[in-house]
Amino acid sequence: MFFRKNIGVDLGTVNTLVTIAGKGVILNEPSVVALSIEDNKILAIGHEAKEMLGRTPDLINAARPMKDGVIADFRITEAMLRYFIDKVSSRVRFLKPEVVISIPAGITSTERRAVIDAAVEAGAKSAFVVKEPILAALGANIPVDSASGNMIVDIGGGTTEVAMISLGGVVAANSARVGGNKLDEAIKEYIRKRHALVIGDQTAEKIKIEIGSAIAVEKQKALEIKGRDLMAGLPKLITVQTNEIVEAMTEQLREIILGIKKVLQDIPPELSADIIDRGMVLSGGGSLLRNMDQLISRSVGVPCYLADEPMLCVSKGVAILIDNLETYKNSIITK
Repeated sequence: MFFRKNIGVDLGTVNTLVTIAGKGVILNEPSVVALSIEDNKILAIGHEAKEMLGRTPDLINAARPMKDGVIADFRITEAMLRYFIDKVSSRVRFLKPEVVISIPAGITSTERRAVIDAAVEAGAKSAFVVKEPILAALGANIPVDSASGNMIVDIGGGTTEVAMISLGGVVAANSARVGGNKLDEAIKEYIRKRHALVIGDQTAEKIKIEIGSAIAVEKQKALEIKGRDLMAGLPKLITVQTNEIVEAMTEQLREIILGIKKVLQDIPPELSADIIDRGMVLSGGGSLLRNMDQLISRSVGVPCYLADEPMLCVSKGVAILIDNLETYKNSIITK
């Protein structure tokens, strides 16, 4: 027997998480697609494609179709969405679903339309988009319908979404196209300039996760990394330490702080008072960078707290929303 189930998609630059109404997150795969350069044929999507990153021969290109939180390649994003929707459809027999997709707060109307079109072309009966800060706040158990002001800082792979939320809407927001990926790129560039060593994306991410910090520390961690010597062109092993990585990420972290300050400067005085009392909530994978909450608190003078399971906040918000789709259709959802 076939029936209709709502589907939620956290369409991220780094990972895509798919939620089914009443079941929660049932799919979490990298937003990566591998293509044959010769005939532009899709060879792999998700986990299988991610394993190819930085390892492909000349005839294969493994890349992310999402850049800075928005669609960089429409055809490939559509194929990726179709693959993920088909994958969850094979587990549950249902008619064409209604699909809710997360989008950055600063997305343009053209980019928003591209997301909706991609979902419909991928097999959705209809598609709705919701701003990521609203979803992250829902997933972090913030009372978004309250008259009091609540501030969310969602640091994802491609964007950092900062929003002041009150009465179910966004009072002020800033969407900076800097996130975990830009931090990785900064580490790669620093290692290249300082140590004359070329490293890949996955090595840069490993450095960030294992020894990275948002502020300089007295007790540093060290990590041995391997790459290609820029001068000799041969494999080389070096050791890097925490405070080097702090230095590498300084500019990108400054952009995040500037985005937070901009929102704080744009809100009414009454909401400013709420933030001093309540503080702000951190979500997204980038918020897991060691001492990120301390950096923000020191920089803006407002308490900062890490949400429970910050990487899943947007997906949790999507799950809440699709379980109550009719309730939210006329308020925070855009068709």
